[in-house]
Amino acid sequence: MVTAQTLIDAKGFVRTINRLAHEIIERNKGADTLGIVGIRTRGDLLAHRIAQKIALMEGISVPIGSLDITLYRDDLRGRLNQPLLRTTDILFDIQGKDIIVVDDVLFTGRTVRSALNALMDLGRPASIQLAVLVDRGHRELPIKADFIGKNIPTSPEQEVRVRMTEIDGEDAVHLAEKGDA
Repeated sequence: MVTAQTLIDAKGFVRTINRLAHEIIERNKGADTLGIVGIRTRGDLLAHRIAQKIALMEGISVPIGSLDITLYRDDLRGRLNQPLLRTTDILFDIQGKDIIVVDDVLFTGRTVRSALNALMDLGRPASIQLAVLVDRGHRELPIKADFIGKNIPTSPEQEVRVRMTEIDGEDAVHLAEKGDA
């Protein structure tokens, strides 16, 4: 069994969230027009942390929502089990807003494509920007993140495992070989 390599520890996790929040504010010249939407599950948790950091820095509350993309996935037909449906919880009008979509790992781009389709069914934002904690490469679709916490070149045989205190009891990012516990 190969031991997972820690790429981001708890302190690095906090620094990465802080940097992402700063970059989002800088690029958007403040937070007045922002709405933040996290892709369930870890993207949702990251979105809340980024929104809290932006609120502290800018002194305003940024609307935040959670997006379930299950029914928008392009791989549902090949699965035998029923998909686990969660709720999309966006209680603000996305029309005309600069929406920041947040996810934990950007890999093939298919999750983001699903999120874009789901968002467009809810309205027409002024812009959609993508923030990810980790970009690991290997895109299958022409999707690029606007804000990246860390670029981690990987092989297809590796897994990037984002761990968050709310679910896993720690904040960290690990790189492991597929199949390792």
